[in-house]
Amino acid sequence: MDDAEETKPHDLRDRLKAFAQPLVDSLDSKLRDQVDARVDQRVDATLAARLAVIERAIADLDRSIKEIEARLG
Repeated sequence: MDDAEETKPHDLRDRLKAFAQPLVDSLDSKLRDQVDARVDQRVDATLAARLAVIERAIADLDRSIKEIEARLG
């Protein structure tokens, strides 16, 4: 009887794990997708902001070059 009582909690844990594992995997996958989407959004926003700064700097350089060319030409 002692052997049966010792294996019962172990069997119950294994059954609970087997039952819960697909749910845990599904939640993990959904959370990972949400985190990935948020990270992608933040990266896109950061890159867009930095690209805008670079584009403004290029436009400023272009105007400066045209002014210098106009003075020299």
